[in-house]
Amino acid sequence: MNDALSQLQPYPFEKLRALLADARPPADKRPIPLSIGEPKHPSPAFVAEALASNLDQLAVYPTTLGLPALRESIVAWCEGRFGVASGWLDPARHVLPVNGTREALFAFTQAVVNRRDDALVVSPNPFYQIYEGAALLAGATPHYLPCLEENGFNPDFEAVPTDVWQRCQILFLCSPGNPTGALIPLETLERLIALADEHDFVIAADECYSELYFDEGAPPPGLLSACAALGRKDFKRCVVFHSLSKRSNLPGLRSGFVAGDADILKAFLLYRTYHGCAMPVQTQLASVAAWNDEIHVRANRDLYRAKFAAVLERLAPVLDVGLPDGGFYLWARTPGDDTVFARELFAREHVTVVPGSYLSREVDGVNPGAGRVRMALVAPLEECVEAAERIRAFLGA
Repeated sequence: MNDALSQLQPYPFEKLRALLADARPPADKRPIPLSIGEPKHPSPAFVAEALASNLDQLAVYPTTLGLPALRESIVAWCEGRFGVASGWLDPARHVLPVNGTREALFAFTQAVVNRRDDALVVSPNPFYQIYEGAALLAGATPHYLPCLEENGFNPDFEAVPTDVWQRCQILFLCSPGNPTGALIPLETLERLIALADEHDFVIAADECYSELYFDEGAPPPGLLSACAALGRKDFKRCVVFHSLSKRSNLPGLRSGFVAGDADILKAFLLYRTYHGCAMPVQTQLASVAAWNDEIHVRANRDLYRAKFAAVLERLAPVLDVGLPDGGFYLWARTPGDDTVFARELFAREHVTVVPGSYLSREVDGVNPGAGRVRMALVAPLEECVEAAERIRAFLGA
């Protein structure tokens, strides 16, 4: 067996199940899970129709590179969303369809990391668990950058030692962040590109929450925005990951894309050809329909705005929590130990949240997620409101 498997830590939800295993919540209160970030809004009917109307494509082997129509729709979306000039992104060279960003983030790390003893994969802390697992299984060492409140829940990139940048092979970004919801400013992205050029590492920007924001007139920037602002039409050392899961409420479609540096994607395509992970043709055609429509995405944001407003109206007076920059999580400070808070809330109110310490790693005696919990506002509005009322009761408010 691969001895690196022994280095993998239990997934946060495994820890959560163990924490709650012997708790007995009130039988008269329905369970309200605010733990797993699985969108619960209705999937667009027109996407389901596109999928169903192309089931004859089950008889066709898909190609790893994907259909030109899908790659062209992705390029058009990137140009409109991130201000990339027409013609900069070549659908044949700068875009690859993937079966969701989770699969792609893991596979990308295996393809990019050069297995040297001193290789680092740098990520925010707290972080999406795939970053760490992918690094370990690629033979690299994870290096964690704390996301603290005093720095807007973003890493303090200026405090990173030069030797870390020199050993870094991949820098993972997540904006809006999971679980913090923090956005990385455009000027910071531009500074990171300069650091990548100086130290020769790849920036892998996980932007699967990018379409969940609150100001309709100010969509948040992404790594492609920074490339556009810098006139960086080759997207050198820059790769972005996007998905239809959160944007379009299609987590079960397993559809996303990777875009950016053509040389890196050429090597990644080679890896994926052997990996055997081509997206089914009918899924690709349904994805074209999703990427070509923004009406359902705006409606989706409206639903989240309503839930954040209603929940924060009830929780902000009794809990240290505020509106994030984006995403669908609340990153709340607990009035004590986060694991005790999560367990007792479940036991007394049948509401499930994730302890922040389960989403982070302790470095130099500090776990930046300790004393916080993540709440995913994915349930319907009435359930989110009911959960907020139960949390108020739990806090004695």
